[in-house]
Amino acid sequence: MKRVILAFAATLLLLCVGPVSARTYPDHPIRFIVPFAPGGGADLLARILQDPLAKRLGQPVVIENRAGGGATIGADFVAKAPPDGYTILLTTPGPQITNRYLLGKLPYDPDKDLVPVAMLVKAVNVLVVNPTVPVKSVAELIAYAKANPNKINFSSSGVGASSHLSGELFKMMAGIEITHVPYRGSGPSIADIISGNIQMSIDTVSTMLPHIKSGAMRALAVAGSTKNPTLPELPTIAETLPGFDGDSINYLSAPAGVPQPIIDRLHNELNAILTDPEVAQRMIAAGLTPVVETQADLIKRVKDEQVKWKKVIEQVK
Repeated sequence: MKRVILAFAATLLLLCVGPVSARTYPDHPIRFIVPFAPGGGADLLARILQDPLAKRLGQPVVIENRAGGGATIGADFVAKAPPDGYTILLTTPGPQITNRYLLGKLPYDPDKDLVPVAMLVKAVNVLVVNPTVPVKSVAELIAYAKANPNKINFSSSGVGASSHLSGELFKMMAGIEITHVPYRGSGPSIADIISGNIQMSIDTVSTMLPHIKSGAMRALAVAGSTKNPTLPELPTIAETLPGFDGDSINYLSAPAGVPQPIIDRLHNELNAILTDPEVAQRMIAAGLTPVVETQADLIKRVKDEQVKWKKVIEQVK
């Protein structure tokens, strides 16, 4: 009888661990993993969210930059972290959407090891060139590239990043020969655009805007399907290349197995932050468009993006 009672008590304890931990979550600092070097669009977004999220959760949110492998290193770290909600990932297209098609086998399963938690923003990309490149429009850039094959290098924040795939999509749709040069984050990519070692890039408005304003880069067009209020004077690439859409999504994900009540808490707190006028204005000023949607809608969006970018990658590989 004593053994039966002990077994029953143990079963009750196990059943209670999940709900209890969810009710007390969080009770210590949260690690917010950014899978790129400091200075890029993902890093900027994480830092916009850091303080509001910490205030709403009542615990510090510590940003850790784990760059490399087109965000694979940071994603793998989160995928293998304990599923307790204390290690979360600022997710760009690479970890769950594109890297499987670009890099082959990954050290984690994109579908099974990471769970999308909350949609954050659409990251608006902008096409820029070094001012020494003798072009002032998308049409002129295409003509120049055709007249000078393989003389233009375009940079990205890493293999599989939106800046990489947007450049490849541009190359494919324009029918030009340009060379991809990947970096470990937008910071070093930007440095080489400014120095002239790189001639062109399609990266987030949030990272490029200060350098566009200073004159260190020349902006030619935004990469989304519609004009952007941050740079209202710029046309879209689609006006020259109909159907072009190089914007990307940024969202929060966590290790699979995190209790749903914790997922719901993170999701709800982030949605509240995105609808805060002050936070939203900071994002819009940086070229980031806040998007509030359900977790189910986000999961569908991720699947749709997988289909979209798989087609692009299959055509450019």
